[in-house]
Amino acid sequence: MKNIFVTLSLAAVAAAAITVSGSAGALPIPYSPIGTQNTAVYTFTAASTGALTGYFAGSTANYTNDLTMLVNGVATGVHGLNNQTSIYGQAFNFGDVVAGDVLVFVLSNIVPGGIGPWYSQTNLNSDFVNHVYSADYAGDSEIGPGAFTYVSFEDLPNGGDFNYNDISFVFANVAVEVPEPASIALLGLGILGIAMNRRRKNSAV
Repeated sequence: MKNIFVTLSLAAVAAAAITVSGSAGALPIPYSPIGTQNTAVYTFTAASTGALTGYFAGSTANYTNDLTMLVNGVATGVHGLNNQTSIYGQAFNFGDVVAGDVLVFVLSNIVPGGIGPWYSQTNLNSDFVNHVYSADYAGDSEIGPGAFTYVSFEDLPNGGDFNYNDISFVFANVAVEVPEPASIALLGLGILGIAMNRRRKNSAV
């Protein structure tokens, strides 16, 4: 009985080690706080002229999905990195881009169908929910060292459980801009000021 217990314990330790090493690669910077919608507003652009390569970085989703893009608002028609058939670190060429091109990543639902699609640009989503979380990533042994951009999706309508790890990707040749909260606040104040100024002018007429 003791030998069986020792064997099971060693197996459990080995399994835990495999799980930890795998999740470390799939989640460069885990989203926090889980359970709340990500309020960050991301603008993705092509960092340089050339190929845009994506790498599959893991999935916990039951749905079957793949990824495509809009480049400067136009659908490329190129789909890849199916979450049920891709393996961690698998690369896919999404096509050539020009430095400064505006990129919107699109998660397309295959099975069961009729879900989404979900865009990295929140106002394009039918539920008006942010379905992505992004972070800088320095790479690993599978993807290689470099400057990468990590993008992870929520694939359920209305954001699901908001843990942003349903389907994850890492991209080369992608730059991301996230406005600072202070910048967003200033923008809001500017818009408010314009609206108040117009109201004053209208009331004076």
